[in-house]
Amino acid sequence: MMLWSHSKFAAIKHWIKNGALALLLIVMSTGLSAAQWDGGGSSARESRLPQGNAITDGKALLRYALPIDNAPVRKLQANLEDIATQLRANRRWNAIKKDLVIAERVLNQPEALLASVAQSDRPKAEALIQEIQANVAELQAISDAKDKEALWLKRAEALDRVSDLEELMVSDFPFSVPAEYANLPRLEGRATISFETSKGEVKAVVDGYSAPVTAGNFVDLVQRGFYDGLEFIRAEDFYVLQVGDPPGPEEGFIDPKTGKYRGIPLEVLLQGDSEPIYGATTEDLGLYRAEPVLPFSAFGTLGMARPGDEPNGGSSQFFFFLFEPELTPAGLNLLDGRYAVFGYVTEGKEVLEKLKQGDKIEAAKVIRGAENLVTPAA
Repeated sequence: MMLWSHSKFAAIKHWIKNGALALLLIVMSTGLSAAQWDGGGSSARESRLPQGNAITDGKALLRYALPIDNAPVRKLQANLEDIATQLRANRRWNAIKKDLVIAERVLNQPEALLASVAQSDRPKAEALIQEIQANVAELQAISDAKDKEALWLKRAEALDRVSDLEELMVSDFPFSVPAEYANLPRLEGRATISFETSKGEVKAVVDGYSAPVTAGNFVDLVQRGFYDGLEFIRAEDFYVLQVGDPPGPEEGFIDPKTGKYRGIPLEVLLQGDSEPIYGATTEDLGLYRAEPVLPFSAFGTLGMARPGDEPNGGSSQFFFFLFEPELTPAGLNLLDGRYAVFGYVTEGKEVLEKLKQGDKIEAAKVIRGAENLVTPAA
């Protein structure tokens, strides 16, 4: 589906005309998400995400994707996240105050939060808890004044601190990459990438906890300067913005050590699973109810492109998913489980909206988390 070269635009147009239209008709006519379609091959799975409407904020998705097991911090996060829902409802100030009271109670028992933090990181965690307490106190005052804009901004600040606290709760990398992929770079943690484009800067966080091979391959290419100067080769309004096709006849990265095309496997971590599945779509495996930990439900989702018939054919080309709620409802798409998500845009979404085919990534660089990249020996 994500066909990627200039020589294949005819195939792309055919898919856009037939596949995307069929997808939209399915969504409109059934009202079902891919996770609700049951082919009889899926079992019930424990979800890392809260039940309810699909989450469309990339930062929130990254928070929920962290491999941690601390109920108090999840309660704290959930109540601060809920403020956004109440603000959109436009009249639920009492519900917002209740959220803040619960958050305050959690913060008043710091020992429960610190229980999941390594001793060496506890001073940093204690400082973060104090900052969040101050944020919540400010939120309570802002709520009393019913200042929506200030409340929205302060909530985001508090949740950024919660993210920092939750990251301190991750101890060891949660699983081992299969031996057959040990020759590929992997990201054992997270990294923040800055894309300087012809329209401005975009920042994204890539998640090695959920997609270590996909994220590792990507960060390795960023470190090599592979994306510097590359044009966006495909731009579909409200759908995708694709880049990563190098100059010349090749359609991916040629490893200078081997002289060969470096392909990476399709990699999808499903909710309730302890490690990703590799090399097959959820549809191929009959997992029709399965939901990815990193879904295509946020504007600026980073997805790995690949030839439509080759799950393990991804290399350098990736796309930004341009989520638009009216045309591509969150949770009602056919990309989940078929393409690997490896991160989300966290800053510069307004720049992403302006980028078109022919615009460029002038420079991409890792600004945080480069130490989490593990490069295998030659």
